[in-house]
Amino acid sequence: MTVATWITLSRMLGIPFLLYFLSNPSQSYRWIGLTIFLIAALTDWLDGYVARRFNQVSDLGKFLDPLVDKLLVFAPFLILIEWGTVPAWGVFLILARELTIAGWRVSQTSISGANWWGKAKTVSQISAIALLLAPLSEPWTTAGLVTFWLSVVLTLISGAIYLIPSKPAEN
Repeated sequence: MTVATWITLSRMLGIPFLLYFLSNPSQSYRWIGLTIFLIAALTDWLDGYVARRFNQVSDLGKFLDPLVDKLLVFAPFLILIEWGTVPAWGVFLILARELTIAGWRVSQTSISGANWWGKAKTVSQISAIALLLAPLSEPWTTAGLVTFWLSVVLTLISGAIYLIPSKPAEN
């Protein structure tokens, strides 16, 4: 197993700790949970960098990385639903897109890297989660909710872009 794959697995192993600390929404546990989430989110960038830089791209990594990314995002989203911070139907829209694109990718012979919309979706989801997990004052919670709804919109747009066939080049 490559170093990049081990980094991906470490991100997955952080999820139970994230859930543990967020299951008791005291202020100190929320800060610890947020820290775990942000470190795990940074390892997403790190494993991709290591895989490309040191030629460690593997089939296992290609499979695990997007799966762990989804688990890392949905674990705190489920906690935010439990806390009554975000509505389940908003998270369902994100989940539906992710499952649809995952199913679509299975039928593709080659998969291109994330485009601008996919990267914006990921950044907005991570930002929304971070703002909503942090025990901050009301203006920050409002900013987190606005960012959450922006992430829902970007998630749907990025999903549609994957599924809309591109026009063939004209001669």
